[in-house]
Amino acid sequence: MRAATILIIEDEARMRRLLELVLKAEGYELILASSGEEAIKLLADTPRLDLILTDLQLGKASGLEVLDAAKRLMPDVPVIILTGYGTVKSAVEAMRKGAYDYISKPLDNEELKIIIARALHLRRLSEDNRALRAGLTERFDFERIVSVSAALDAVKRLARDVAETDATVLISGESGTGKELFARAIHYASRRAHGPLVALNCAGIPETLLEAELFGYERGAFTDAKKAKPGRFQQADGGTLFLDEIGEMSLAAQVKLLRVLEDHTVDPLGGMRGQRVDIRVIGATNQDLPDLIRKGRFREDLYYRFHVCPLRIPPLRERPEDIPVLLEAFLRAMRVERGSRLTGFAPDAIAVLQRYPWPGNVRELHNLVERLTITCKEGEIGVEQLSAYLQSPVLSAPGGGSDPSLLSLGSVEDVERAMLREALEKSGGNVSEASRLLKITRNTLRYRMAKYDLK
Repeated sequence: MRAATILIIEDEARMRRLLELVLKAEGYELILASSGEEAIKLLADTPRLDLILTDLQLGKASGLEVLDAAKRLMPDVPVIILTGYGTVKSAVEAMRKGAYDYISKPLDNEELKIIIARALHLRRLSEDNRALRAGLTERFDFERIVSVSAALDAVKRLARDVAETDATVLISGESGTGKELFARAIHYASRRAHGPLVALNCAGIPETLLEAELFGYERGAFTDAKKAKPGRFQQADGGTLFLDEIGEMSLAAQVKLLRVLEDHTVDPLGGMRGQRVDIRVIGATNQDLPDLIRKGRFREDLYYRFHVCPLRIPPLRERPEDIPVLLEAFLRAMRVERGSRLTGFAPDAIAVLQRYPWPGNVRELHNLVERLTITCKEGEIGVEQLSAYLQSPVLSAPGGGSDPSLLSLGSVEDVERAMLREALEKSGGNVSEASRLLKITRNTLRYRMAKYDLK
């Protein structure tokens, strides 16, 4: 690992030599300056510094002027102030201006080394965090959402515009269309990108625990509340809260959520007063919320609060032109991750896949490619390589059998109903097992069962 570079600014030659000996023995690279003017020039000419150690009293250009120049030219570099007796008040003023710490003279060498090591450690953590966030921003950039279809490109353009605001967003679409991917892209394209992105699947938490998970609780709020715990809203303060499957929220939780959206105040369970939060909320659902409103399962006022900027992600069957580019993107990723030697898909295989209704959407397509990289070692994928996938029981037509052209599968509703019925039969009516076979959530399965009146 590269040795840290420290700029030492001390006008007294004896003290400057002492600092040089102490810190060189720790393995640091040192740059020495005997005046504030020299230090400010070095700041302008030196490409990289990791820490600045400066005396407060330097003559013409004081340590405070060096601090001001450092914060202007190298705002992320920590500055430690050396101060003599009687100038502690000035050192405290320096810390108000952004100095990391101050050390009083006469110096304690061990204290000096500890403070420098701590400052450098925090700088490395800050750099790592910045690099991580930059990587996440790149990973979840809108350009990473692969598409050539006009339908999805229109959604991406609207999402980019929304990202520049703090508007509440409602993302709707079938399971597997990429709702969470869009939510992350909006967050990392917004001014909140440096804040936290906190996600919660409302269907994955029992109704009795959902409010505590969302809003937090105070110590003693209920029997097992041994200490206070912040909720997801508090954790997302300064950033974005992504609520997936909001149609699964209880009416009681919806009432509290509505208040947060209206006045940005959270009421923890057992709390005596609300807590202000600075957040943006993005909701997602694969359900028909207006239909839930008619059934009395979703609040109309909450729906319109969420409906400020609705984004509907079209299912894959409505944009078959995206399938070839998605196949290539998934294969490219598999070559990097697994060393796959598959070169691509034959035109007739692509044509077959473009006629398939894809009830599992992009997630199902990705699973297909992943499976093919396991079963097929190299070369081009043709229709014959797809046959094993197309003939799997859950993709068979309602009457049994299989057709590589997929035309015999009937309508999308027929395919979906047949898949649900077969999964339920295989699981003996066990909803959890059937949802695992179909790779969907239990609540999604229940919703689909009600849609097709399946018991």
